[in-house]
This record gives sequence, C-alpha cells and structure tokens, in this order.
Amino acid sequence: MGIFDFIVYLEQEKKTSKNTVEAYKRDIVAFESFLADRGVTAVTDASNADVAAYMMELKDGGKSKATINRKLSSIRAFYRYLLKNGAVKTNPTEDIKSPRVERKELEYLTIEEVEKLLEAPDDSIKGLRDRAMLEVLYATGIRVSEIIELKMQDVNLRMGFITCSGEHGRARIVPMGVMARKALDEYILSSRKALLKEKEDGPDTPLFLNYMGEPFSRQGFWKVLKQYGKMVDLEDKITPHILRTSFAVHMVQNGADLKSLQELMGHEDIMATQIYLSVTKNRIKDVYDRTHPRA
Repeated sequence: MGIFDFIVYLEQEKKTSKNTVEAYKRDIVAFESFLADRGVTAVTDASNADVAAYMMELKDGGKSKATINRKLSSIRAFYRYLLKNGAVKTNPTEDIKSPRVERKELEYLTIEEVEKLLEAPDDSIKGLRDRAMLEVLYATGIRVSEIIELKMQDVNLRMGFITCSGEHGRARIVPMGVMARKALDEYILSSRKALLKEKEDGPDTPLFLNYMGEPFSRQGFWKVLKQYGKMVDLEDKITPHILRTSFAVHMVQNGADLKSLQELMGHEDIMATQIYLSVTKNRIKDVYDRTHPRA
C-alpha cells in the first residue's frame, strides 16, 4: 500500500477534486524523493525525524510558511490513510507543528468596483458571453473551476438557480439574481449559438464556450478577467478568486448568516467560511469609532 492506493482513495471514495489530488500527489512524491536521498527506501519506513528534517529543508530552501503547511498537510493525510489501513504502526507526522502563518487581509472588490467590472463587457458575441460569466460568478459565488464545468442541464433560468457539482462531488443548488439570469438568457439565446459553430448541442454540452466551441479552461477565464480588470483600472486588485471573495464579503456585510453562506459556497468545514466574519468585525469597529462620543 502506497501513494497509488492513496490517490485512488482520494478520487473514488473522497471524491476529491482533480486539482487537489494532483497537489497531494506532487507533495507526497517530493517527500518520497527526499526520503530516498536519506537512504529510506519506503515511505512506510519514514520516522518522525525524517519528517522534521524535510520541514527544515523546505524552510532552508526559502519555501513560504503557507507552502510548508500545505506540504505537511498532504503528508499528514497520507500517513493517516496508511495508519487507518494498517500499513504503518505509527504516524511519523505526529508532534510535527505547522509553522504559524500570519493571516492575510481579505482582498475583495467594493460593490461599486464590482459594478464597474460587470458593466465593462460590450454587446458583441464575446462581450455577451463574458458578461454572463462574470454576472453568474458574482451572483452565485461559485469557484472558477465550477463555472467552467457547468453544463446546459445545470441551469434553470425559469426558477433562477444553477446546480453545481462542487469540489467533492456533492451537488448543491445555488440561486441567481435577476441580473445574472438576464445576462445568461441573452448569452444562451444569441452569443452561445454563434460560439457552438454548428456543433451538436444538448443537456450535457458545456454552458460557456470559447471561440473554438470548446469548454473554457481556467487559464482562458483568467485571461478574460484580467482584460476587463485592466479596462476599468482594477488590474492590481483582480485575481481569479476575487468575485467569489467579493460575493461572500458582500453577503456577510448585508446580514447573511454563516451557515447559509457555507452552503452557498460549498465549504465542507464552516471554519473556511468564518474568515469572512473578520470584515464585519472591522466594519463594526469603524462604525463605533465614527459614532461613539467617547471612542
């Protein structure tokens, strides 16, 4: 039992996303290579000292604390799997502390900046498609990987929602507002037909298409987003994740409860959602400082 079995477990039982599986695989293979250089020929023979030495090598090599934490997390998950299945008697990652990472301040767009971005696309074939993509992203808060995987059958314009498969294969229904539904309707009725280029269409066909009539890639979407960010002088603030973060922040600022937000965003652990509360706390402090007579 080794890395291959762990990868199969992640893919078939845990329903882990492809990108996450690849990250696990890279991290564990790199650790396996480190062990080989130390004369440890099998991952099942690794000791606590081996893991500690690997963490030190990563640190000395200039790796960031976030990167070291991610690699340690991958290795931990791997050995928990081995321990659970009886391949090792002890977990060599026990008592290995993760480097403390300073939490970065949340980066998000203001409502006014989002409106500027959403108004940037024109009424061309490309513009109608891009506006629909941006509107749906901001309306639903889904991940870039999720929007490019949407199929025609995942959209219900009449009821105003999309069905999203999510990172762990657990489908969730996410509502859309009027503006997103309108933009999506315009795209499907005109622009999308042109982009299909007479290819066969059906329920299982991708919703968003590039100029080749093929599904969008993450890189393709990122290119589109950067283009519009530059047009509205937001290039420095634009990231692939920015509309998802902005969606969450604006929902919390307008009173959304944490449990509902967790379900909308598809977070398995509510701890991942709680980060957005920091924005509300900062906002309350600002209001207090401005309004209390003895602040």
